[in-house]
This record gives sequence, structure tokens and C-alpha cells, in this order.
Amino acid sequence: MRGRLLAVAALAALLLTGCTPDSASTTPDDVAGQNYQSGDGSTTLWKVADRTGPLDLAGTDFAGAAQDVADWRGDVVVLNTWYAECPPCRAEAADLVALSTDYAPDGVKVLGINRQDDAGTAQAFERQFEVPYPSIADTDGAAIAALQGTVPVNAVPTTVVLDRSGMVAGRILGIADPSTLRSIVDDLLAEQPAS
Repeated sequence: MRGRLLAVAALAALLLTGCTPDSASTTPDDVAGQNYQSGDGSTTLWKVADRTGPLDLAGTDFAGAAQDVADWRGDVVVLNTWYAECPPCRAEAADLVALSTDYAPDGVKVLGINRQDDAGTAQAFERQFEVPYPSIADTDGAAIAALQGTVPVNAVPTTVVLDRSGMVAGRILGIADPSTLRSIVDDLLAEQPAS
């Protein structure tokens, strides 16, 4: 009986860990049957008066350049947690690339946060999906800790959107629906920056 309870506990722990790597290769649309549990795509939005921050998040990207969201105050910032073998991360990659490209003229910045991959793996993903924005190499967990201190990040992928003041305005747990994410960005672009 005790062995069965331990097995059930171990299985529950695996299910609660979120996206787990799978040895099988995946395509961007291949997310079913991957031993994966993520967020359900639920979206949380905060009214201006209820927002927390500004978020202090900095790190070094996979090309070796320093990235700091404080440098982007005045712009809307989209943060996305990911890693290369995460099926839903692969599924949403093209939408994030399109958002980054489409909104760049409006001053929208996108920053990935990758806690798991080494530089070679992350850069291969970035080449495959033609990712135009940087991703922080977060192997020490500092960027995720900064996020967790401001807004719960309970799944990979999670997308967090900061307003022009660097305050957390929205969060999507799991795959970000492109129309929902664009709607959040549009609404934040329409807001007047805090004085």
C-alpha cells in the first residue's frame, strides 16, 4: 500500500511540474500526447490602479548582450517564458514572431526568458523560427524569480505584458491566443503613459 501511495505521489509531482521535455521531435503544431500539463490559456488583466511593479528584470541574452526591461520604459513589453523542447512553446513561436515584427514600429518590445536551454539549443530554436527578439539565458533563475515576485508564473509558456510604466498589466498561462495577446497590446498602446 505504501509503495502505491508513493507511486501516486510521484505521478502527481510529475503532472504539477508543467512542460517536460520529450525525447521525440516535435513540429510547431504537434502538441498532443507530449506528457505535458500547462496553463489553460487563461488570461488575467489588471486595471491601472491594481497593477504591480514596475518590474525589475535583467539578464544576458544568448548572444551575450545585456537586456534590461527598465531600458524599455515608455514601451509596451511582452515577456514570454519558453524552452526549445516544450511543445506549446513551439506551437506559439510563429505567433510571437509575427507580433514582434508587426508591433516593432509601435515600440512594442518582446523578450523571451529561457531557464532550461544552453546557448546552442536556444539559438537553434531561434534560427528555426526566425525569432527577431532576444531571450534571456536564465539558468540561474533570476529572471523567473523577478517575475514570481510580481506575478505568479505557474506554467511554461507564460506570457506577461507590461504597460508603458513597466507595470504588470496582463498574464496568459499556457499558449497565448494570438488575438487575445494582440488585443492586450492594443489596449496598452492606447493608454496614456503615467506622468
